[in-house]
Parts: sequence; structure tokens; C-alpha cells
Amino acid sequence: MKFPFLKKAAKLLMVSMAFAGLWAFRPALASTPDQADAEARHYALRGVDMMMDGDLDGAVQVFQQIEQKYPDSPVGFLLEADATWWKIYFYSGNLIDPDVFDVANMAATPFDSHFDDLNNVAIQKAEVRIRKHQNLARSELYEGSAFALRARLDGLHGDDFPTARAAKKMRSHLLKAMELDSNLYDADLGIGIYNYFVDTLPAIVKFLSMFIMLPGGSRSEGLQQLQTCAEKCEVTRAEAKFYLAKDFTRNSEKQYQESVRLFGELQKEFPDNPLWPMLIGSIQFRMGDPTAGERIYHEVLQSTAGKDSIANKAVHRAASQALERMHPDQKFP
Repeated sequence: MKFPFLKKAAKLLMVSMAFAGLWAFRPALASTPDQADAEARHYALRGVDMMMDGDLDGAVQVFQQIEQKYPDSPVGFLLEADATWWKIYFYSGNLIDPDVFDVANMAATPFDSHFDDLNNVAIQKAEVRIRKHQNLARSELYEGSAFALRARLDGLHGDDFPTARAAKKMRSHLLKAMELDSNLYDADLGIGIYNYFVDTLPAIVKFLSMFIMLPGGSRSEGLQQLQTCAEKCEVTRAEAKFYLAKDFTRNSEKQYQESVRLFGELQKEFPDNPLWPMLIGSIQFRMGDPTAGERIYHEVLQSTAGKDSIANKAVHRAASQALERMHPDQKFP
């Protein structure tokens, strides 16, 4: 008999022990901003792993501990905003079609206000560091990443103008970060997404450019930047793989096997997140194998039954809806 809650409790215990060790053995002398930043990123990686494994509440606990220990750093606030974005995505996003993010008929979610608060704090703390010329490359990265999250949320809600304005600010900060430090690969995530979508959504971009002078992009360069991030990024590697896999399912790419490979890697690395097999099942339909796709949907429905995390509830609901559309005379609770 398996007890999933024990596994989750063990994760949280390991995190608590790690931070207890940090408090117990760290010298009393205050860290420099650069040292604090490096320490915050080090401990954040465990939270990022939990986030990508579908344990969003556990990840938030890690990021909140970082906020408490390093209150002047944007890192904890930025990553808690990221985890909150994932909550919004699971709560309201299209989890069936692999290349769709927009929310249908939902202007806001219960998490939006908290996301805005966290993201604004991250931007403010990054701006303070920039004015003080503290680790400028990473400070530009953090502010750019915060605007990237804002663009992702506005894009999730289908708000084109706010998305474009945030994306333009994101691009400016991330390009500065890359100029200051060419090895700061985490900047490639936001720039890669920007370059790809600006080049592959020409009608919308042309319209928006009339009002806000949105710079152009490059589809091929965007894909390459996402690939680089998926291989080399420190914090955003798994998210880059997620976006790259989604891009490969779009009509402009149709690289379905490559998308399945990437989602399969995410499933292997983060086996408790039911989103990965759900998306693989969806791609099977695009590849002309509805039998395999439906089989995976049934497996996802069974594996998520009775689990109360946001990720499991959302994916369970999506799998049920997909199966009921295929079999309208049946119910899939």
C-alpha cells in the first residue's frame, strides 16, 4: 500500500532541515548582497523542483522561507510569484490542448491579487538593487523575469495590450542582463519566448506595434534560446523545456515526437506532476493515435482520483472533460 502523503511530508521535512541547518550554522555576520543572492538561489532550487513536480504549496513554503531569510533579495518573491502563476494556470488554463494557454470566460482567479503583490515586490527590490549598482546583471534578470511573469499572466487571460507592454519591458531588462553577463542563461527563457511568439503571431504583433512600438522577434532564434535554457539554465531549466515542448506542438512546428520526448523527460524527472502525461496524451491525438491518447487520459484520471492538490484536481477535471467529450453518453468522475 502506498501513502503519497508520507512522500510529501518527507519533502517538506528535508526542506525544513535544510533551512534549520542554514540558520544554525551560518555565521552571525551579515552576508553581502551577492552572497545572499547566491545562497537564496541555492535553496530555491529545491522549491523549483517541488513546483515542477506539482507540489505548489510545498514550493511556496520554500520560497517564503527564502523571503524571510533574505528579505532584500527579489529571489523568494519572484519564485513565489512563479509558483502562484502555476496555480493560476492549473486553476483556469487549458490543460488539454498542448499549445494553448488562454483562459476561456474567466477574467480573474482567486490567486491573481496575491500574484500581483508578490510580483510588484520582486520588481521593487530589483529596482533598488539596480539603483545601488548591486550585481547589476542579476538585478536586471530579476526585474525582467518579473515582467515576464506579468506578461505570462496577462497572456493567460488573453489581454493582448498588457501582455505586450510587460513583454517589452521584460525584453529591455533581460537584454541588459545578457549584455552584462553572457553566461546568465536564465535570461534566455523570457527572451526566447518573446522572440518566438513575436515572430509567429505577426498579425497581432503588427497591430500592437502601431501603438507601443513592439520590437520584432525571430522564431528560429527563440527556439534556440529556449533550447539553450533547457540545457544550461540554473533556475528556469525545466520551465524552458515546458515552453519548448509546447512550441513544438504548434502548427508552425508540428514536431510532435520532439514534444513527446521533452514532456517525457519532464515526466521522468518530476513523476508526481500529472500534467506531463496529460499533455503527452493530448499530443497522441495530434499524431493520429487516438487509442493511445485515450488510454493515457484514463491512466491520468485514475492516478489523480481522490488527490487534493491543485495540480491533481485540475488535471483530473481536464481528463474527465476530455473523456466525456469523446463519450458524451458516459460519466468520468
